[in-house]
Amino acid sequence: MSKFEQTFLIGAATAAHQVEGNNIHSDYWAMEHMKYTNFNEPSLDAVDHYNRYEEDIRMMAEAGLNAYRFSIEWARIEPSQGQYNEAEIEHYRKVLECCKENGIEPIVTMHHFTSPKWVIEDGGWEEETTIDAFAKYCKYVTEQLGDLMHYVVTINEANMGLQVKAIAERYKRQMMAKMQQMMAMQAAQNAEGEQANGVEGVAQVGMNFNSMMENMKNQQAENVEVFGVAEPQVFVSARTDAGDILVMRAHQAAKNAMKEVKPELKVGLSLSLHDIQAVEGGEEVAAKEWAEEFTHYLPYIKEDDFFGLQNYTRSIIDADGIMPVPDGAEKTQMDYEFYPEALEHVIRRADVEFKNVGRLDMPIMVTENGIATSDDTRRVAFIEKATDGVVACKKDDIPVIGYMYWSLMDNFEWQKGYSMTFGLVEVDRTTQERKAKPSLRYLGTI
Repeated sequence: MSKFEQTFLIGAATAAHQVEGNNIHSDYWAMEHMKYTNFNEPSLDAVDHYNRYEEDIRMMAEAGLNAYRFSIEWARIEPSQGQYNEAEIEHYRKVLECCKENGIEPIVTMHHFTSPKWVIEDGGWEEETTIDAFAKYCKYVTEQLGDLMHYVVTINEANMGLQVKAIAERYKRQMMAKMQQMMAMQAAQNAEGEQANGVEGVAQVGMNFNSMMENMKNQQAENVEVFGVAEPQVFVSARTDAGDILVMRAHQAAKNAMKEVKPELKVGLSLSLHDIQAVEGGEEVAAKEWAEEFTHYLPYIKEDDFFGLQNYTRSIIDADGIMPVPDGAEKTQMDYEFYPEALEHVIRRADVEFKNVGRLDMPIMVTENGIATSDDTRRVAFIEKATDGVVACKKDDIPVIGYMYWSLMDNFEWQKGYSMTFGLVEVDRTTQERKAKPSLRYLGTI
């Protein structure tokens, strides 16, 4: 049932903080353990990949996968600024060697959302000094482990800050509209001397909004205690335009630093891309959305060795912006539309954009694509349709070099905790016992 040539990279992806456990020096660990946290639960031992990586890598190899994308945890390597932990370097050396021993191509991500706490205390991802700090860390890792690395993603979803900013702005508009509706209905109630239909529900939103605002004040006070600032600039904070470009500069500085050590290293970054589809009247808004999500980054990435493309679903755009998921459409646990066709559409569009800026042969690696569902038959269906799209792109000579499913295991899905099941492998977190789902074997057969 093979869809791809033997050299094509078929694998799965993880992120250190989501699977390793006990990354105690990171900003996320600090945020998870705050009194006024936005996290449903702390990561704690996660799925103990730190200690069980050999078992997990063997499981991939036995299923037929030939690649593994994982991240090195900056906070483990450099828990204090300028102080490197050689024992942790040795740990990641063993992970890389285990990949090689099992015929797995390691694809290393240097930064997957989490940063050392000291980086955030020093200003985080809006601060100029972060560029140099990140480049030094990347150079050090390459000096120590470069002999075992071939593909490196500097920064995972480097555009996430702008996406978070856009979501926050949409949320703010929605909350303001609800508050205006509440006030109007309350005024009608007062004028008529009786309770208008639905006022209790609207008022309840108002009460929740006030509570949320009060919680934000408490969070700011606690942030000062934990990070020294009221609004810490972690990687997934809403990004300013200057901060957005700072991330690109950090990528370029890291790439240059690593190539000083190992010029033949293949270095790129990854972006989170939606299949942006305009309905009538939404063309201008959709074009702006695509420019913000992708094309304005082209000057900073067009000379990279490959591009990491990450896609999960589509966005349908009308004149007012992103529309709700169509009525009756299947949705995932994340409330995304089940739409595996999106991957092919985005690969084709990205390839055209690279050609438009003179990069005719940019290798594209799908560094994340997947689905959160409790029904593994739907996961298999998603993978089948998504990889059919990759095959179609390759038939048209688009240089797609790999497909990494997200994720290898059910894991810690950031603020949502352990409730989202993206994995090819189920984990009993009481015993940490692994159980491969049929989807793992299916992915290995293609």
